[in-house]
Amino acid sequence: MPADAPPSSEEATDDRPVAIRTSDLTKRYGDDVLAVDALDLTVYAGEIFGFLGPNGAGKSTTIDVIMDYVRPSAGSVTVLGHDAQAETRAVHERVGILPDGYGLYERLTGRKNLEYAVELKGTGDDIDALLDRVGLESAAADRAVGGYSKGMTQRLALAIALVGDPDVLILDEPSSGLDPNGVRLVREIARDHADRGKTVFFSSHILSQVEAVCDRVAILDRGRLVAVDTIAGLRAALDAGSTVTLTVDAVPDRLTLGEVAGVDDVAVDDRTIRVRVGEAAAKVDVIDRVRDDGAAVLDVTIAESSLEDLFSAYTGGSSPNRDGPDAAGPVAADADGGTR
Repeated sequence: MPADAPPSSEEATDDRPVAIRTSDLTKRYGDDVLAVDALDLTVYAGEIFGFLGPNGAGKSTTIDVIMDYVRPSAGSVTVLGHDAQAETRAVHERVGILPDGYGLYERLTGRKNLEYAVELKGTGDDIDALLDRVGLESAAADRAVGGYSKGMTQRLALAIALVGDPDVLILDEPSSGLDPNGVRLVREIARDHADRGKTVFFSSHILSQVEAVCDRVAILDRGRLVAVDTIAGLRAALDAGSTVTLTVDAVPDRLTLGEVAGVDDVAVDDRTIRVRVGEAAAKVDVIDRVRDDGAAVLDVTIAESSLEDLFSAYTGGSSPNRDGPDAAGPVAADADGGTR
């Protein structure tokens, strides 16, 4: 499947309310840098929409245009029916954003930062409830933000994004600096938001997190949209298939799996037979054929193609962490759910 495969046709038939729509969205920086290239994207109310691509693919630029932090070179964006450039205030009133790069008042406490955000948006949120929702303890909230770990600042920024219970929640690399508990919390918040009919726009280069929480996924590569669908839909479009691993009492002298329709590859190691299949129906046929060939099947595991496999196929082998100096790597978690 080439990297410029067309998006799914499901967008043409979906009658759900639209939360975000980009039409021919293009952003150039000077004559040489094409950050976003004619992006047509539709995000529906009530879904968690994954926006996936390597660092430098154009994800954050797209978000900047959605929020009118930068102006597009061509095309348009609407958010909840409002033109993102002509009706910016109306958009900001209904959108909460956790940006990849954010500025907090380091001399103020976390609580004061949050109080300021609530006052600015005029929502009257319960500060303690917001702090509790993101797992930031009161003792930490009463300290100056300048002494926070990365994980603590990320939790505070998430609390600020949640001010006013926004109709659209934009999360740009939301797990940056968080320990596993923090990552799980982000997923829970995203799912709760969507379950209440609101929209989550989840931008990340960490494929496993996108796969764990998102209803649909768009893959952006070098500014171009190369695919958009459910994970299952992406697999089906590529015929990505599965790997059936069988543990047997002994491998038969004559193994005829190559004759089974849908089998792409067979590998044998001691008493383990691994079979790559491109068709769902072939999974059962593989098990039956191994038994017919004379082996007793002791155990069977089936692994679907991972999002990493799909990403590689759609982008021609590009790495999700291709060129980003801030790409996620091993980090040491501190007791507050952050890193130092």
